[in-house]
Amino acid sequence: MRKSFITPGGQDAPTPADKWLDLDKLARVEVTSEDPRYPIEGALVPGQRPGWHAGTPGLQIVRLLFDEPQQIRRVWLHFAERAVARTQEFVLRWGTADGQPTREVVRQQWVFHPKGSTHETEDYRVDLSGVTILELAISPDISGGDAEAYRASLAELRIA
Repeated sequence: MRKSFITPGGQDAPTPADKWLDLDKLARVEVTSEDPRYPIEGALVPGQRPGWHAGTPGLQIVRLLFDEPQQIRRVWLHFAERAVARTQEFVLRWGTADGQPTREVVRQQWVFHPKGSTHETEDYRVDLSGVTILELAISPDISGGDAEAYRASLAELRIA
């Protein structure tokens, strides 16, 4: 019998190997807010931990504006929430320099819970040409609770 072990996801799951874009050199980033202790570079630049946290509650936008159009074939996202139970939704959109509205790649919801579901990792294989804008909109809690109490965060974002 041939056997192998499946590496579990979650906090110990390493960033997968790929030829990730050097976002630090290829793009400018816009964010709606950030906690000075957790700047956006912590999620976008390899080796810059511990990820990004919003500085204000509610819907947050992380927008990458590429200097030159890019061919994107993979988007890898990792979110972590260890403290509170909440239902997060994120929307990933992309656009080109032709002035057309951005197009949705994916809309995903995830239920975080401190007693088990503390990490979400998404790995999307895509075929996007001429990308000049990649936008991630994060609604930290859509479960009907006190939306103003929760702040969005992003552990890692990698693009190939």
